[in-house]
Amino acid sequence: MTSLPDDTTLTDSGLAARGDGRVLVVACGALAREILAVRDANAWTHLDLTCLPAILHNHPEKIVGAVRGVIDQHRADYDRIFIAYGDCGTGGLLEAACAEMGVEMIAGPHCYSFFEGNDTFAARDEITAFYLTDFLVRQFDAFVWKPLGLDRHPNLRDMYFGHYEKLVYQAQTDDAALTALAKSCADRLGLAFERRFTGYGDLAQHMKDWATT
Repeated sequence: MTSLPDDTTLTDSGLAARGDGRVLVVACGALAREILAVRDANAWTHLDLTCLPAILHNHPEKIVGAVRGVIDQHRADYDRIFIAYGDCGTGGLLEAACAEMGVEMIAGPHCYSFFEGNDTFAARDEITAFYLTDFLVRQFDAFVWKPLGLDRHPNLRDMYFGHYEKLVYQAQTDDAALTALAKSCADRLGLAFERRFTGYGDLAQHMKDWATT
């Protein structure tokens, strides 16, 4: 089983490809643990992973160029390349770039959608919900609290979150400690708390398709 990369590395640097597979998945660092877990559980040893820094989650204008760079870097080394990103705030530009480069991209606007299942997520009316995944629960300070300046100006909390009603924790794993941490994130934001066990959702099916076709 692959040893899991630490969150700090995935946030700041991403994850380099090993270069020993035939299929490459290019992903956001926030999905690395999940992708490795699905790959290893199915013994898809021919599937390799490289991840861009997860902090690009906070800078969507940089995602398309970064994905293009990785594809250009690795295109000659792999039989096939797939992109494990949703639109992630690129306004359709990432999908257009993937189509131009001839690589398949996972369906869905963002990971919250494909973790829950795109059809299920689309049917919900949750404009007042704020979502966290396993990774974002662990990295709540790095991705939410500090970038919004709440560590320095906690009085801004209600300005940012006053129109939200609940925090929805989409749990990929059944981890009591992570659930408690997610509940504390909701408390810090002054929001009601809901936990949904999603597992890997549509990501698992996409990976199966990528690995077996």
